[in-house]
Amino acid sequence: MRDDDARIAELERRFRRDGVPNLILDFSAAEDVFTRAIPFLTLVFVLEVVNAMDIDAGWVNLLFALGGAAILFGAFGVLNVVRGRRFFSVPSRVGTPELVAFVALPGLLPVVFSGQLLFGFNTVLLNSALLLLVYLIIGFGVVSLVRWTGRRFFSQLGASLSVLVRAVPLLLFFSLVMFFTTEIWQVFTAPGPGAFWSAMALFVLLAMVFLAVRLPGVVREVQDESAVGDVPLRRKERLNLAAVALISEMLQVTFVSAAIWLFYVVLGALLVSTAVRESWLVTPDDVIWSIAWFGDTVQVSESLLRVATGVAAFAGLYYAVTILVDSAYRDQFVDSLSEELRGTFRRRSEYLELQRKRGVPVTPPVMRAGPSGGT
Repeated sequence: MRDDDARIAELERRFRRDGVPNLILDFSAAEDVFTRAIPFLTLVFVLEVVNAMDIDAGWVNLLFALGGAAILFGAFGVLNVVRGRRFFSVPSRVGTPELVAFVALPGLLPVVFSGQLLFGFNTVLLNSALLLLVYLIIGFGVVSLVRWTGRRFFSQLGASLSVLVRAVPLLLFFSLVMFFTTEIWQVFTAPGPGAFWSAMALFVLLAMVFLAVRLPGVVREVQDESAVGDVPLRRKERLNLAAVALISEMLQVTFVSAAIWLFYVVLGALLVSTAVRESWLVTPDDVIWSIAWFGDTVQVSESLLRVATGVAAFAGLYYAVTILVDSAYRDQFVDSLSEELRGTFRRRSEYLELQRKRGVPVTPPVMRAGPSGGT
C-alpha cells in the first residue's frame, strides 16, 4: 500500500508538471486552486484596502477608513471561527464565502467612506477578473503548460517547420501581395499606437477563438483513437486537454508569425527605400536603424516594423485557421497530438487502477442499452 501511495503521488506530480492537474480525482478549486493563491490574494486585498483610504480627506475620515479596514479583516476572522478555525488562521479551504468576501468587501470601503460608487464597482469587477485569472492559471495548469511547451520547443519547432514548408507558397503569395501595396502601408501606419495594437490584438483574439472552438473536437477525436482506459474522460479533463492542445498550437502559430515578421523586416529594409516609403505614407516616417550595405543604405523604420507586424499577424491567423481546416495539415497536427496524449492516457489508466485498489470510488464506464433494454 505504501508503494501504491508513493506511485499515486508520483503520478499526480506528473499530471501537475504536464499541465493536466484536472486528471487528479480529488482536484478541486476550493482546496487545490485558491488555497495556493492565498498569499497573492492577501496581498491584493491589503493593497486595495490601503488604496481605499483617502489620506487627504482629514484625520477623521482616515480613522473611519482604518476602522472599516479593521472591520473587513475582522470579518475574515469571524468567518474562520464559523468554519471551526482559529481567528487568525490561514484557511485550508477557500470556498464560496471567502471568495465572495474577497470580491465584495474591498469594494465597500470607497462606497461607505468616500461615496465613490464607481470606484467600488470597478474594484468588484477587478477582483472577479483576478479570481477568474487565478482559476485559469492554477486550475488548468497554465504555468506548468508554459514550462512544458518551453521544454518541447525544439520538437514543436520541427513540426512547425515541416508544416510551414508545405504552407509557404500560399502564405507568401497572399502576404507578398499585401506587403507591396500602398494601401496596406497606409492602413497599418496611419492609426495611432492604441488603435494599431488593438487591431493586432483582434487578430490574436480571432485566432484563439477559432482554435478554442475547433480544438475540443480534435481532442474528442484523439480520445476516440487512443486507449483512455475503462473510464471516459470527464468534462473538466477534456477541457484541460484542450488547453494543452491550444497552447501547443499557439506555440506553432507564434513561431510561424515570428518567422514571417523577421522575413518582411529584412525584405522591406532591402527593397523599400526611403523614396518609396515617402510616396506610400501619409505621415512622416521615423528611421530607427540604418546601415551601409554594398554602397547603399538599408533602413529599418517604424512604418516597416508596423507593416511587418500587421502582415505577420494576418499570416498567423491564416495559419491557425488552415492547420485545423485543411485535411493535410490537420491530420499531421492530430497525429502529433495523439502521440503526445497516449502517454498521458496510459498514466491516467494506471492512476485510476491504483485508486480503485485503495477503495476510492472511480466513475465506471457508461454502458449503452441494447435492443432489448439490457446492457
